[in-house]
Amino acid sequence: MTHPFLDLAPLSAERFASIEDRVARLLATEQDVVIMQGEALLPLEGAIRATAGPGTTALNVITGPYGQTFGDWLRDCGATVIDLAVPFHTAVTADRIREAFAEHPRIDFVSLVHAEAATGNTNPVAEIGAVVRERGALFYLDAVASVGAEPVLPDAWGVDLCVIGAQKAMGGPAGVSAVSVSGRAWARMAANPRAPRRSYLSLLDWRERWLDGGRRALPHAPAQLEMLALEACLTRIETEGLDAVMARHARAAAATRAGALALGGGLEPYVHRDAEAAPVATTLRAPSGTVAAELVARALAADPALPLAAGGGALAKEMIRVNHYGVDATPGAVRGSLMALGAALAERGLAVDPAAALRAAEGAWRG
Repeated sequence: MTHPFLDLAPLSAERFASIEDRVARLLATEQDVVIMQGEALLPLEGAIRATAGPGTTALNVITGPYGQTFGDWLRDCGATVIDLAVPFHTAVTADRIREAFAEHPRIDFVSLVHAEAATGNTNPVAEIGAVVRERGALFYLDAVASVGAEPVLPDAWGVDLCVIGAQKAMGGPAGVSAVSVSGRAWARMAANPRAPRRSYLSLLDWRERWLDGGRRALPHAPAQLEMLALEACLTRIETEGLDAVMARHARAAAATRAGALALGGGLEPYVHRDAEAAPVATTLRAPSGTVAAELVARALAADPALPLAAGGGALAKEMIRVNHYGVDATPGAVRGSLMALGAALAERGLAVDPAAALRAAEGAWRG
């Protein structure tokens, strides 16, 4: 039996390194880039465990569920953690970061999620990075959801550890991920006796066995299919142009917000301000008296291919997510989502105006 996914020639170290170089170009970074052989939680956890320990005082910004997870990891490493939580319908500001430094001058590590696809907000990383640089703290950024949907610039923003995944706006595979690592971050790891070694979580192992050897011999067998999928994903982005990919996501977000407001029935954007809404996905607040998960289930019953989901956990009652990322950052996905949600609301006896929603969405898409 033959199959296009089977009996492939081994992925060479040279080709693996070339894919890392293309990720570096995507991020416009001169830092080391390591592609790790697992979903983005692998480098997200690995980077924290490599750089944080009992002597660390971390400012952990919480604008969604991933920020909460990072705080748990930091505490598990023995770090002193100051949580800065803001309501999920908004974003954190550089002024809030500056105030936290003034109140806790020992902060030497800042963890932040760029865009929270789970809550639909995005944070002003460039402004925050300037504050973090002023104070000399290490800056850790989760850009898994934002990369491909909006600019991600580790060098320009002073980010020391920038983690990305391909499964959202990049439209690629979930099984591999990457992290850019600054010289300061490598030094912090080398000085941390608790940094993972001889471990799947270990970034230092990758440095010593891969980077320091000139990337000539892979430390273990790569996830070949996922690496080839990432390579194809990068080719598609390079062909369309990163600016065009990001513009498509921005138009999808604007069209979804405008269409939801025009649809009526009590549906409204979950994130209040347009400037704080992530282009990767739009979250909507379900009308009073309805359950978001039930509305989504009804909409998906009409068309299971729509990029709709209810919020996670307690948010399943009130939040609807339109995941217009990757191949779904299109006018058709936005229109289909709005029409299906409108039909679900109408079934609940709520007054909706589908024609107005389509006009508003199309106008916003055109800009």
